[in-house]
Amino acid sequence: MFTPKMKLADLIAANHNIILLLPRFGIPLGFGEKSVRDVCSAHNVPADFMVLICNVYTYDDYLPDIKQLAATDMRPLATYLKESHRYYTLERLPHIEEHLHHIADRIGGRYEQILKQFYADFRNEIEAHFQCEEQYDFPRLLSLQEGIKGKSIAMSHSQKSHGGLVDKLNDLTQIVYKYLPGNVLPEETMELVFDILQLSADIQKHALIEEKILIPYVNYLERSLK
Repeated sequence: MFTPKMKLADLIAANHNIILLLPRFGIPLGFGEKSVRDVCSAHNVPADFMVLICNVYTYDDYLPDIKQLAATDMRPLATYLKESHRYYTLERLPHIEEHLHHIADRIGGRYEQILKQFYADFRNEIEAHFQCEEQYDFPRLLSLQEGIKGKSIAMSHSQKSHGGLVDKLNDLTQIVYKYLPGNVLPEETMELVFDILQLSADIQKHALIEEKILIPYVNYLERSLK
């Protein structure tokens, strides 16, 4: 397990995908040999919170207990999750769409329309999913953190809904594998596949963070306010 005493560079070396999380914490590169605690202190990020996120993101079988969640400074949780949404909607989804449309335009015909429509439907669904979380779940979290208990409602996200989004990305890669002509922009097509696979993996990790941290933490806060 990662700890705040570790060098941040060593933590990233253990899981290079964590570098994708740094902007979500507001942490830039160039941290030298500093520990996680020192880097977090310089950027006003609770070190225990960052380590918690990184452990869940890295180890699929890691499940923090309620005592650990209660002892962790969870104030940045909603901000972190919103920054994750921003990364997906403003960076990764437009990037993938640009390459997909470029390839589809070169193919033309039936498969051009299939690719574009499939991706448009997926993007609309995932953006609606994020909007629902930001409209209902995150304000509820913030209210509970302020000691305000509102109406108890089911969290809008779930393993099933996240799994559906990942399944659609997997379907998209299957379309690319099986039906795109191999002689149409082969290098860009390969890059597109890797971009989709990376996005799919990151969304799965994002779902784990919500399921292992957000939902249990909200439930804990609700019980504490009874």
